[in-house]
Amino acid sequence: MTPTPSLTSPRNDQRPVLRIGHSPDPDDLFMWWPITGMLSPEPPHEAVSGPTLDTGRLRYVGVPEDIEVLNRRAVESGDLEITALSMGCYPRVHERYQLTACGASMGYGYGPKLITRRDSRITEANLGELVGSGEVSVAIPGVRTTAFLVLSMMLDLHASGRARIVEMPFDRVIPAVTGGAVDAGLVIHQGQVMLEGSGLRQLADLGAWWLQRTTLPLPLGGNAIRRDLDAVHGAGTLAAVARTLDASIRHALAHRSASVDYILGWAPELSREQAERYIEMYVSPLTVDAGEAGLGAIRRLLEEGAALGRFAPVPRVEFVRAGEPG
Repeated sequence: MTPTPSLTSPRNDQRPVLRIGHSPDPDDLFMWWPITGMLSPEPPHEAVSGPTLDTGRLRYVGVPEDIEVLNRRAVESGDLEITALSMGCYPRVHERYQLTACGASMGYGYGPKLITRRDSRITEANLGELVGSGEVSVAIPGVRTTAFLVLSMMLDLHASGRARIVEMPFDRVIPAVTGGAVDAGLVIHQGQVMLEGSGLRQLADLGAWWLQRTTLPLPLGGNAIRRDLDAVHGAGTLAAVARTLDASIRHALAHRSASVDYILGWAPELSREQAERYIEMYVSPLTVDAGEAGLGAIRRLLEEGAALGRFAPVPRVEFVRAGEPG
């Protein structure tokens, strides 16, 4: 199913453009196509259809990038007006960006998984000792990711500089483990639903560990808007953008079949059942609006990360919420 394109052709559209940096994983693609149009999976990822929703006085363009690339861009330049972020990276950019109430990836009792090969000597019992001593190597999707922050908490890695950590894009972690390039891997995004029949086994689920420890959902990623948009595009822009993002997620959920069709074009390795399961996990009610429960979970994560010395404390964490039409 192809969405109805907007009446305004991009080449003749003089509205200010806001770029949405997002991971090319199923939940981000699912959420934003109603306002960016559906993007081609092939670089340079041009829109193959117009947006379905009226986005008012602003135009939105999707910028799919690996999450660690987006983290780095947010830290180093802040060039993207709207961006996905690992929650563990937010303290480094909180003066530049503000989180939105919608668009968060939160796992309630589930989350990134630490995996190894079925024949590996690593077990749940010796995991901490082997990783902490540097006897085994672990592939991770980036040192700024929330997944690595929580793994560090779980294994107390901050106390040891001996752990052999290998950074790589998230989609290379599973092949690196299966091929023997590393001993274990930290799996995020759709890799979480791809372990069955892969010859791999799970050592730990970080979301389950976090829930048992805190009783809270694990806030993995968030969506953030640059704080200067009101100054650049007029008072009320932040709230208007948040309203548009909120509408996009709700529209995608209301047109679920078309949304899943779209993400399968980007993730052909997934079956439709796997894609549906992943969307159930990460486009949840907490994604539509993280609410006080989600805000409390974010504050707890950032407090613990600051206590580990991973980043400076964030004085105040608040959401931008959808404003009234105007």
